[in-house]
Order: sequence, then C-alpha cells, then structure tokens
Amino acid sequence: MRVALFVTCVNDAVCPETGIATVRLLERLGVEVDFPAAQTCCGQPQYNTGYRPQAATLARRTARAFAGYSHVVTPSGSCAAMVRDQYAGLGAPGLGPRTYELTEFLVDVLGVTDVGAYFPHRVTYHPSCHGLRLLGLGDRPRRLLEAVRGLELVDLPGAEECCGFGGTFAVKNPAVSVAMGRDKVRAAVGTGAEVLCGADNSCLLHLNGVLRRAGEPVRTVHIAEILASTEEEPLR
Repeated sequence: MRVALFVTCVNDAVCPETGIATVRLLERLGVEVDFPAAQTCCGQPQYNTGYRPQAATLARRTARAFAGYSHVVTPSGSCAAMVRDQYAGLGAPGLGPRTYELTEFLVDVLGVTDVGAYFPHRVTYHPSCHGLRLLGLGDRPRRLLEAVRGLELVDLPGAEECCGFGGTFAVKNPAVSVAMGRDKVRAAVGTGAEVLCGADNSCLLHLNGVLRRAGEPVRTVHIAEILASTEEEPLR
C-alpha cells in the first residue's frame, strides 16, 4: 500500500521526530510512504480565528498537494479533524474521506493493533479533544498502547477533560489555558507515570511547558514515537 504523509505544521517546525517515527512505523508495517512537498498549513488556525477566505485558500492548496492518493495519513487528530469536518465547506470536498489520523489508519485500514513495538515504561494517555470528540478515535490508541511490549498503561483521571491548549484559545485566554493545563498535569503526575502520551503534539507541547515549569519529571511523548520504538531501535 502507498500513502501520503501529511506531517502538519507543528511536527514539521517543532517536532520532526514524530514525522520520522511515523514513517519508520508505517514502513516497518510494509507501507510505502510519500511526502508531497507542496503541503503547507491545513488552515485550521485561520479558520478558528475567523479568516475563512484564507482558510479556504489553504484548504484548496492542501487538496491539490494530496491529489491522487487514496490514503493520506497524519499524526494529528486536530489536523485530520479540520480536513474531515471543514474542507467540504471550504471548497475542497474530496480530501476529507481519504484522510486518516495515524491510529485509526493502523487499526481500521491496516487492521493491526500489535505493531511490534517495545517501550518498557509506565505510560498514561491523554486523548486530545479533536481525536476524542470529532474523529471518535475511541479506544484505538489505547488498544495500540496495550499491545506494546514492556509498556505499563495506567488510566489518566479526568482523561476526557481538555488540556487547555485549544489552538488559538491558549493565546486569547492564557490564564484559563494554563489553569486547565495544570489540572491535567496534576492528574498525570498522580498516576506515577514516567510518560504522558498523546496523539497531538500541539497538546503535548502545552502540557510539556506546564510540566517543565512545575519541575515535574514526567515527559511527553507522541504515540507515533512509542509505536515506532523497538528493542533494536528504542526511543531514547
């Protein structure tokens, strides 16, 4: 199978290791991965702040960049939800049905939950809002994590509560955003987990900032990096 990787702005600019891990993981599972160089922002920041014409321009550009691919895979529930839920209304209807968040692609399209990963750490999982509420990822990420050898998965109290990032919400309402982040971090630290895992690096960057300022030892890791980790090539 041949797919296109939609890496997203945050991963491209700040977290390239997630994009690399996604490619490693998919190729290990026998998937051929292309990277259309014409891809840019999906337009979500513009759409969420009321700049609909600019968002429509980016939506059409993104649709052109991924034309010809039956499956477009992204390690971001947030961007996948933008494409699936909003692109039709922005004049780019064809891309949404072909776009998959990474964990749903693994479970629903490839039909796998055990991807051969090894990650000997205590982990708790935060389901970000877009994946949880708009994409309906459900237990797909947890099923993948539960199959990782050596990984101890512990429940996160209040898991379904927002972490407070919310894209431009964090810019417009910083005090509320930080307070929500502290609540999430308090819950994560209370689990005794070494790693706070998620499927959206935007949320994880926000939570990592709160963790570092609080001096907590818990680290944030994208689920793609855990699933890409093996005994031979472990995640450090």
